[in-house]
Amino acid sequence: MMRPLEDTQLLARIQHIGQSIAAKLRPRRSCPALRTPLRRYSHSPAHDLPYLPTELWLLILREATAMCPDPLDISLGLSFLETPCEVEEYFAAMRVKRDLALVSKAWNKHMQEFLYEFVWISRASQAKALALTLLTQFIDGKPSSGRWIRRLHMETPALKRCATDDIRTILDYAPHLVIYSDHHAVRCTRYQEYSDVRCSPEQLVSALAVPNSKLRRLSLTNYSDIPFPYHVSPMLKQTARNLEYLELSSTSIPLSSRAPARTSPIVSLPVLQSLKLTLDNTTFAVLASWKMPSLRNVSVVSSDFGYAGEGFANFFEAHGSKLEQLELGHSSSLIVEHNLSLNPRPIQQIPLADWCPNLKEFICSADAEWNWRNPDWIAPHVLLPAHPHLRFIGIRDIDKRLIDDASAFPADPEDDAPFFPLLEQISSLLFNNAFPSLRYIRDLSRTSHTMRSDRRPETRVLKFWANVLGRCGQRQVWLEDYRGVNITVRDLRRAGLVTA
Repeated sequence: MMRPLEDTQLLARIQHIGQSIAAKLRPRRSCPALRTPLRRYSHSPAHDLPYLPTELWLLILREATAMCPDPLDISLGLSFLETPCEVEEYFAAMRVKRDLALVSKAWNKHMQEFLYEFVWISRASQAKALALTLLTQFIDGKPSSGRWIRRLHMETPALKRCATDDIRTILDYAPHLVIYSDHHAVRCTRYQEYSDVRCSPEQLVSALAVPNSKLRRLSLTNYSDIPFPYHVSPMLKQTARNLEYLELSSTSIPLSSRAPARTSPIVSLPVLQSLKLTLDNTTFAVLASWKMPSLRNVSVVSSDFGYAGEGFANFFEAHGSKLEQLELGHSSSLIVEHNLSLNPRPIQQIPLADWCPNLKEFICSADAEWNWRNPDWIAPHVLLPAHPHLRFIGIRDIDKRLIDDASAFPADPEDDAPFFPLLEQISSLLFNNAFPSLRYIRDLSRTSHTMRSDRRPETRVLKFWANVLGRCGQRQVWLEDYRGVNITVRDLRRAGLVTA
């Protein structure tokens, strides 16, 4: 057995030999004109940075290009209160990634994953360029950049929608998609004949149903006259295992709200938590039979105003008891105008509060209809005038309401009289008989926050928010901005208000 002294001497010899070899292999930097005696410890750790392991460089570049909030974090998008990523923020992040990729060949190789992990297509030419890149890499035998795509977001103007063959090519070379969003961004016509059958709207949907699919967030648009469930249900059966967020919308308005002529397969979505629907009453009836045990959040915009229809009632009778968050996209004024145009007018009261007894959060629009039968009361939405357990109410489009009301009285920028109806609408939320459990009211508009906290905010806007804040304080209800941060008297004074 080796003694401790001999062990120490052996380690010292091995260390000395290693230092000698390293000194011979390391190139000596010397200048003939300036020869100075070498110090014992002349090596600097900074010289080792280019030789960091690849894993460390990937972590460094990941932190340098991180977006806040993380667009790949599924949990941040399950609630409809979260502020979505803006296209300007995406392009700013991509400029940083591009600059880092141009530093060196090594960095360019490391940056490929971060360049392609999140793709936002805002016009047709971008989709064509990406499809051409993926095809060229396949022809040249190079590794496909599509393997890095985790999120594909498509949102384009109506005149710059993407070609179906380009989208199909991207989907074929992106097998690891986690988030797929199509917001009316594909150029499809009802009577178009496709030279490639794989590029039809139905086949585009089926392209997402790959074996071992990792899809967790899915937003689809129906471009055909065939109701959604008949060609989406088979695909959802193969991707249902991990799907946590589902958004379904349609480009066509149904001509009839009768029950579906044929049955649709029942889909089971075991982990689905959020469902956003822009559909007709007929499709609502089909979705009522789907199995969604984990459903908690629902956002509804009925394309045929079928809120009093049988499908809408069946859906909420089946799933309403599980809901904790509900958003009704149509404003009350649009629903009332639609009901007034019907003959005969619907007289059925919609018991939404009874269908959703466990509701905690409600999201509505600022454009509520004044009820002249009861002029002292303005419900946040005509479908939900009261709820005993509601703790949170979020209001969208307050900025649009402020701008429209202010345009009616442009003469005096200090008079807050134009905002009186909106002030009374928000004050109606504070009635204890309607919402006894209410604790939070949130302004969900980012533009409204800018109008309130800008360098030179209008005096009447600050007066309006001071009045709202005062009434919320009397009811002991917190007033929040779109980020969930409390609005305080000090914030308004800092923005320019002298008296709160």
